[in-house]
Amino acid sequence: MRHTAAKGKGDVTVVLADGTYRIDSPLEFRAEDGGRDGHTVRWTAAPGAHPEISGSTQLSSWQQYDEAANIYVADTPAGFETRQLYVDGVAAPRASTSLALTDLTLTPTGMTINNPALAYLADLPNQDRIEFESLGDFTDRYSPVQSIAGSTITMAQPAWDNNTWGWDTVQNSLLAESKWFLANSLSFLDQAGEWYIDPDAGKLYYKPADGVNPQDLDIELPRVETLISVGGTYDAPVSHLEFSGLTFTGTSWLGPSSADGYVSQQNGGYLKGVYDYRPADALTNCSRGCEPYERTRNTWFQIPSAVQVSAADHITFERNTFRNLGSSGLGIGNDDNAVLTGVGLGASNIAVTGNVFTQVGAHALFVGGIRADAHHPSDPRMTNQDILIDNNTISHVAVEYQDTSGILSTYVTRAQIVHNEVRDLAYAIDTGYGWGINDAGGSQEYLNRGYYKHNPLYQTPTTLKDNLIAGNLVHDIKRDFADSGNIYNLSASPGTVIENNYLYKVSGVGIYLDEGSRYILSRHNVLSGANPWVFTNAYSAGNGTNDNTLQENWYNSGGAQMPNAAARNNRLIDNVRVTGTNWPSAAWEVICAAGVAPEYRTELNANLGGIDPRCQTVAEAPTQ
Repeated sequence: MRHTAAKGKGDVTVVLADGTYRIDSPLEFRAEDGGRDGHTVRWTAAPGAHPEISGSTQLSSWQQYDEAANIYVADTPAGFETRQLYVDGVAAPRASTSLALTDLTLTPTGMTINNPALAYLADLPNQDRIEFESLGDFTDRYSPVQSIAGSTITMAQPAWDNNTWGWDTVQNSLLAESKWFLANSLSFLDQAGEWYIDPDAGKLYYKPADGVNPQDLDIELPRVETLISVGGTYDAPVSHLEFSGLTFTGTSWLGPSSADGYVSQQNGGYLKGVYDYRPADALTNCSRGCEPYERTRNTWFQIPSAVQVSAADHITFERNTFRNLGSSGLGIGNDDNAVLTGVGLGASNIAVTGNVFTQVGAHALFVGGIRADAHHPSDPRMTNQDILIDNNTISHVAVEYQDTSGILSTYVTRAQIVHNEVRDLAYAIDTGYGWGINDAGGSQEYLNRGYYKHNPLYQTPTTLKDNLIAGNLVHDIKRDFADSGNIYNLSASPGTVIENNYLYKVSGVGIYLDEGSRYILSRHNVLSGANPWVFTNAYSAGNGTNDNTLQENWYNSGGAQMPNAAARNNRLIDNVRVTGTNWPSAAWEVICAAGVAPEYRTELNANLGGIDPRCQTVAEAPTQ
């Protein structure tokens, strides 16, 4: 294929027949794999075929391990590790047990067991495989155990240190009580659908539903972390490459299984490694921020994606399925630490159209970086720009890293997020990053926190601007976190418009303009059930949440939470509250047009015609 493409004499099409193509290493697409002289290289399904590119292997030869407990066992390669298992296309949960906050006392080195019923933990084998999970107000964190002796749990480092300083920490969530769990021990395997792997023994244990033999199930064991890597260099980017009609499936992500754990800070940004400036008393004196912690913000890492695109232009993904993936689904222009090539950012003219994302561990779509070269590129070719995300169906993603959103677009110029359907997760569509820290003139709030003693104070704007979030259908959003929003923005985004979106059966804030959000116009959106329907985080002048306009939106609950609106020039103009679903005709036009176009709909999409007869003019949704 490379040889044919290099001739540059025409388009090149690679047709995949029906079937499952199992790989044990990533498929790497570099500059020589793209089109030449205006031509395109296409990887596509044969007519009527549904080819799958899979990083998993099917488990078989199940034997009964514990008849009374209905637990089965299968052989796995010795030393093989995974964090995911997929059963009939659904991500199966690892064996776990929930904890009361009174069961444990957190200490600088780990935990003290208070509940005598947990004394059995000290007798468990493979203690260093057990993990502690904490769901806070906006973070989902994992910390591995090192050992358990008596009533003392010693946690692995540096994960424990990193999870106990900053904001929304495991010991001090911001608004509400955390939820705690222990996971990944055979002793926790007590609920149907759970599983546990023992790499040393080369065994995987699974508890099916009563009366179900796992031999009759499609149980997939992921073997790789990255399926597709599309990336060149800034001098030689990958260009004019298309993927259509394919299914990408069967990955894990082992990063959180290391001593680093997963130290989430917000929406896929996480701490990793040792911070030698972390204060010794951080557990008690930096559980809600301190100057040394603020210093970390430009060093955070990003969750990698199963399919990655960076240093690339004119790349298209159309009518593909992203399913059963252990990290994020499709990453576009992420930082260099999140891509296989080591060359991040630099994504332009990327189109993601009519795809389906389901049963994905983190984001469905993760666009942009969060470090310095993302918001102030040292090379203009690093700029992420002209990204089209349209007519995609996103359902039941963020199944493991629950604090990630369906679509996250950070520092991007001219991102268009239009006519997607996002459902069944905690966070829907998020844009921006950085809390206004990196905007021109900086943030008074973070000046007060001492951030700029260690980081640049920029006098030029970031690359976040001129974005469009329009025509999306957002629904069935879960309130798993106290701090929640449905369409959300961080930092200044001049020229950005949020319009014609329909949100229903949502929890928390409808339109959430968080710290630093400026110069954004939100208009003609319909919000049903949000509370409040809009929130502008402008309690302090230092927040920098100013100069936003919310005009001619319709809502039926919650009111507006806009502190200091006049002083911050955050304006409400001609917004209308209705009773129930008595929307005016203009609102019904938005409702009926929101979401995925009929030609891209599948059985996962909501049929708006079934919600209210006033949408019967919308074409019936065919299935793919």
